[in-house]
Amino acid sequence: MDPTVKLTKESGTALLDPTPYRTLVGRLLYLTITRPDITFVVHCLSQFMHCHTDVHLNAAHKILRYLKNNPGQGLFYSASSTVCLNAFSDADWGTDSESRRSITGYCVYLGKSLITWKSKKQDVVSRSSTESEYRSMAQTTCELLWLQQLLTFLKIEVCISAKLFCDYKSAIYIATNPVFHERTKHVEIDCHTVRDQVKNGFLKLMSVASENQHADILASAWSIFLPPESYVCFKPLLISTWL
Repeated sequence: MDPTVKLTKESGTALLDPTPYRTLVGRLLYLTITRPDITFVVHCLSQFMHCHTDVHLNAAHKILRYLKNNPGQGLFYSASSTVCLNAFSDADWGTDSESRRSITGYCVYLGKSLITWKSKKQDVVSRSSTESEYRSMAQTTCELLWLQQLLTFLKIEVCISAKLFCDYKSAIYIATNPVFHERTKHVEIDCHTVRDQVKNGFLKLMSVASENQHADILASAWSIFLPPESYVCFKPLLISTWL
């Protein structure tokens, strides 16, 4: 989706028949099960199920054109992949023009295989980009803990500490700094969520360059409808060409 275009409830002219839009978005939501590259844009469109306009419908049609021009792509699972959990966490601060809540995006790999991902609006308004990134890290940590418990239940042993990659060094600093500052008191619960897992050895925090941030397209407007030379293409990091 073009990052310069901000979809709102007032964008365009209201549609008389809501059925085509709702049906199309519902089918696109189902498709995100195997196409994480469209998760963020479909998440945006799903917010207008009861107040959609011709602008929203046109954006949905652009996703269809993108899918038509990029067939034969999906998820690849290797039988020989190492049993370890690696996650990428990202956030887009205050991206929602109405609520000013940030967007959390994360993806988790079992070895080299992508097994879960999410693009979701955060529950509260963050005061800074660092806070929004840290809340995203906390949500990702909870997902890693759940997956660890699931693997244990399935009697699959994971001996290596999970790794959480983030491209925001300030958020990593909060997690590894034993002292809470005045400006971080309001995120103390989330801080403990991540810091406790770092302390007990379950989690390792890793810095990653923005161009290698797999979760970027799950947290911010990614220009999938622009020419390839005009944006950094994160898509191959998430999905594989299988045809």
